[in-house]
Amino acid sequence: MDQNTAEAFSHLRKESLDIYNRLKSIEEDIQFIYQIHNAYLDYPLLPNLRCGAWYTDPSLAAPHPAYFKSTDGHFSNWSFNLRRANLHLLNLCSSSDGIILVDSTRSGKRMPDALSKTIPIWCAVVNRTMLLRYPETSRRDWDILLHTPPGVVSTQEHSQIVPLLDGWASALNESSYALPNLSLPLRPIWITPASTSFPKFPSESQTFFPVVCVSASRQVQEGVDRRSGGFVYIQGSGNDHELWGMGLTPEIFWEHRKLIMSTGRSDMEAVVASCASRVHGTNKARRPSAIDRVNGRILLCSTADIIAELKGQLHQTFEMPAVVTFLVLSSHAKWNDASMVANPRVQYISAPEGKNGRTIVQTVLPRSMDFIQTQLIQGRSVCVACDTGKDLSVGVALAALSRFFDEHGKFLESNTQNNTLGSYIWSTSIFLTLTPQSDKRIIHTRLEWIIASRPQANPTRSSLKRVNEFLLTPNSLFHRQT
Repeated sequence: MDQNTAEAFSHLRKESLDIYNRLKSIEEDIQFIYQIHNAYLDYPLLPNLRCGAWYTDPSLAAPHPAYFKSTDGHFSNWSFNLRRANLHLLNLCSSSDGIILVDSTRSGKRMPDALSKTIPIWCAVVNRTMLLRYPETSRRDWDILLHTPPGVVSTQEHSQIVPLLDGWASALNESSYALPNLSLPLRPIWITPASTSFPKFPSESQTFFPVVCVSASRQVQEGVDRRSGGFVYIQGSGNDHELWGMGLTPEIFWEHRKLIMSTGRSDMEAVVASCASRVHGTNKARRPSAIDRVNGRILLCSTADIIAELKGQLHQTFEMPAVVTFLVLSSHAKWNDASMVANPRVQYISAPEGKNGRTIVQTVLPRSMDFIQTQLIQGRSVCVACDTGKDLSVGVALAALSRFFDEHGKFLESNTQNNTLGSYIWSTSIFLTLTPQSDKRIIHTRLEWIIASRPQANPTRSSLKRVNEFLLTPNSLFHRQT
């Protein structure tokens, strides 16, 4: 192949993968999801983050999405991850007799590993945990089998996963998570655009709660297929939108979908760029998540949830009493203006972007603990906010829960200066008598408290490492001591 031919093919492929073709492909897949929704109107519709959010109309979706990672289903990396337990879905399954989970995958596969393995593992583990958590309940013919889609998961891989299920069930049973007593076992069911019919689940003869796993994108040769409508269909277009989206996110896309999808190819990039750059004032502030295990003394939200109300009416938006104060962790300079500093209910701490662990351990966490402790002692609750509401704020809340609350969720007011992990012990000799493994279990349990009350919490491994370092490394104590 000569250079000119190679450049021509490269140009055609680049054009095929442009944002116009991607969004047209997503729109085609959305129509399929509407069909699924109409076929199962009684089942809550949930996107599996992150990709599934592109295909799921927010006006139809359940309030809390699911987060099943494909990496937990990758070959030899199979896992039931307690940090992504998705247990908030169990009450939905029980109350609605089933749920629908939407995801997609790129070329070469019929469905993502999240649907073919991660969710089947989740169903089997939850079913087995029911027998451990509620042994007194009669469960005749209770299904504890692993169900995987034939033709997608090999018999060999299936057989390698099965011996791991009991260990994961034991870990879930021994965790601090509350589990509803399910009346029926969970059972994954798979639907793709190649499905010739949609299965029926009559309630009068139902023997399981169906977890309907929908792969939104049509499988095509080499991932692309030229459509008669004047675009190239791309399988799994919603994947990795940071690489192609020009700042577009699923939330922005759905907010401006009609405008974007009515735009021609020549104007598409300009329209997308305009939509992505706008300040979206139409989004309503969402109520912060109160950590139930500590009776709402610690809450979590994103900075976007409170920015419109930081002029003195926070409690009116959230319908919360005035005894709630806000700890804002952000790198944005707008939070540090005079009106914010003067607001007695708001404490702003500049938080670095990225993985600046040294600043987190030496500055952000110590200052946050000082503020939170002062507020708790004075009888106030503290809402911790970061830009995503999922990462740094979760890490700070995790440190506070580990430091200031006992295993029953009781605030250690009378012992804030001299308990073990519940408060920093300034005597290094005393600190070193603690059992690190025991303390890690305490931190792990407190993280379970957070996830149980805020399922969207998704702290990075780096953030969790910083929290562990701050709580368990004696040297970090001296950065805070004054």
